[in-house]
Amino acid sequence: MIPRTRAIIIAALAAMLPVQVLAQDAPRQQDDSPRQVLFVGNSYFYYNNSLHNHVRRMAVEGLGVPLGDLDYRSITISGGSLAHHPIAHYLTPGAIGYDTPFDVVVLQGHSAAALSERRADAFNEAVSAASEQIEATGAQVALYMTHAYGDGHKDFAADNTDQIADLYTAAGEAAGAVVIPVGLAFAEAQRRDPDLVLHQTYDDSHPNVNGSYLAAATVYATLYGKSPQGLEYDYYGAVEPEMRVFLQEVAADTVEALQAR
Repeated sequence: MIPRTRAIIIAALAAMLPVQVLAQDAPRQQDDSPRQVLFVGNSYFYYNNSLHNHVRRMAVEGLGVPLGDLDYRSITISGGSLAHHPIAHYLTPGAIGYDTPFDVVVLQGHSAAALSERRADAFNEAVSAASEQIEATGAQVALYMTHAYGDGHKDFAADNTDQIADLYTAAGEAAGAVVIPVGLAFAEAQRRDPDLVLHQTYDDSHPNVNGSYLAAATVYATLYGKSPQGLEYDYYGAVEPEMRVFLQEVAADTVEALQAR
């Protein structure tokens, strides 16, 4: 049996990897950091004031740049799969208000994309087609690995995170895309604190505020190569201080472990 991605990441975390992939102090050069970023996904993105807003605020603080220097756009379809999005249209100059190419395009699939062969095949086809279109503009492709359902969801299974991680990792390798390990970060946070709740309790699917914060910190660490540890941004007090520190640490550790693979 092929080793599971999650098992590899957990082993790396447990081994306290000495490799410092994320720079906590040294800022990246301005011309080396994404400034114009497009997020393409569904309700997992737009919950809790939208993921892209949180990532942008973290980047403003972490990079030490004015808010106006970072231009983010998020396009979501409720319950949508990646194949539902007209990616070529989004990339057409002027179509969604941008005349210049994006630096990074973040792609998110349906939450159940890894849970059946039919859905997985559709996801892989959509990633392949979108990546070709995105790369033709000179932009970097990033795949947003979704989190697994909570244990109260009808489709919950103990190996959901493994299935999701395997799907996104393989798709990322095939497309030459950066993988943002949000799903692994959720699993790692709950491994460290089994009582932690990161989903909305009414559906055990969508992220709550802490879930969106963890996701944003993971995206920030991946896109900018900087640890989110030490950032003061807390969604204007919505994330408790101890929780902010904990979630930042989990995001940093998860991204570091994946990159060190």
